[in-house]
Amino acid sequence: MPVDTAVEKVDSQTLEGSIAVATDMSMWGMFMQADFVVKSVIILLLLASFWSWAIIFDKYMRFKTIKFRADKFEQSFWSADALDTFYEKVKKRASHPYAFVFIAAMEEWFRSGEQGNATRNRAALSNEHVRERIYQIMTVARNRELDDLEKGLGFLATVGSSAPFIGLFGTVWGIMNSFQSIALSKNTSLAVVAPGIAEALFATAIGLLAAIPAVIAYNKFSNELAKFSGRLEDWCTEFHALLSRQTDTKRR
Repeated sequence: MPVDTAVEKVDSQTLEGSIAVATDMSMWGMFMQADFVVKSVIILLLLASFWSWAIIFDKYMRFKTIKFRADKFEQSFWSADALDTFYEKVKKRASHPYAFVFIAAMEEWFRSGEQGNATRNRAALSNEHVRERIYQIMTVARNRELDDLEKGLGFLATVGSSAPFIGLFGTVWGIMNSFQSIALSKNTSLAVVAPGIAEALFATAIGLLAAIPAVIAYNKFSNELAKFSGRLEDWCTEFHALLSRQTDTKRR
């Protein structure tokens, strides 16, 4: 065999071997072959996706539990014989927004009654002032509970809106590196170009993987929160009207 032919055969085998090594198209292989910037983007997106799923699971369980407890609370509330006894019962095991709003309003109602009995000053402690204070206390307690339920939704919104762009940044950076490698090697064959582009597009895929569930979950839980907020507000209005009637009766 001529020497030139043998050399060409060895070079061909070496090139095929190097291409085979460089074209590990598994997810782990593409991650390991990526440069530092693309790896950092992928790790950031994976962490964001993991935390998003943790929030999704937590919110799903929490909204499910809260709706169940709200149904049970309303049934017990409207079937209670007296607010005082129901208050003592709820106070010992308050664990959801309805209970906290109810306790805050009842405590203010009791304080108003005690102050009225001590001072005997009906002008300073009129029914209208009592109702206004109770309404303000209920509003503050309700907003506090809704703010607590809303925690985590902002993160889902941020991941849903920014993850595709972060992944796109990793893709653009990876493609720039691929073009630089092509220019240095002066080889534009598909076997040389494809691995670098695949590694770059992997970052966009991870960005979409993190963004899509986050967007879906954010929309779902935002709707759930809006429905629960409206339901809680309606109950607060009814409860405030009930306390107003009780206050009118108590002041006569």
